[in-house]
Amino acid sequence: MAKKTQPVSAAAKHTAPTPPAAARKRVVVGISGASGAQYSCRLLEQLLTLGHEVHLVATEYGRQLLHDELDITKLELEQLTPSITGTELTDAKRRLYVHPHKDVGAVIASGSFLHDGMVVIPCSSTALGYIASGAGSNLLARAAMVTLKERRPLIVVHRESPLSLVDIRNMETITLAGGIIAPANPGFYLKPRAIDDIIDFVVGKCLDLLKIEHTLRTRWESRADEVKRGRGG
Repeated sequence: MAKKTQPVSAAAKHTAPTPPAAARKRVVVGISGASGAQYSCRLLEQLLTLGHEVHLVATEYGRQLLHDELDITKLELEQLTPSITGTELTDAKRRLYVHPHKDVGAVIASGSFLHDGMVVIPCSSTALGYIASGAGSNLLARAAMVTLKERRPLIVVHRESPLSLVDIRNMETITLAGGIIAPANPGFYLKPRAIDDIIDFVVGKCLDLLKIEHTLRTRWESRADEVKRGRGG
């Protein structure tokens, strides 16, 4: 059987300039067990390529997801972001911190650890539930709980369907607590031609919510002239 590979869109070659150290952001990324491993790996690739610092935690089922969908066996950059190579890989390794999911005493579990936001991508209904309940049984849950209490951006990329009433109420609870529910719902108005385009749309939305500049093709403005000509409906 041919080994699965991660798609790398053309946009990966046209990323925004690396920010100076003073503008570098620190982002926590959590991976749970819902399908959508390519979303998480593409977000990691973008954050690191753009020069930001990333703190990664993957639950046990999140690691299983990475293996099942992308054949990733270790949380190492060479496997997570194979498009980053050479000197860029060496530099990116200095800005990626991987935390064991059972270590609830890790630095990202503390409110005194300053960061610019956390993204749970993909987020399962199970993870949605324990984040909404404030349970701190694993590091992803604890980091999300701390992000909410410190009033920092928490972006939850839920990727399960259909939704039960339990899911809807958990989303309401997280939203009322200050979190942002950003389901993995791509837009099709830019006429995607490949899976990479769909992935980039969702990842670009996460970067927007983190207020991180990027060059992924996600903007409705790219069709502004067409709309002016009366073709936009």
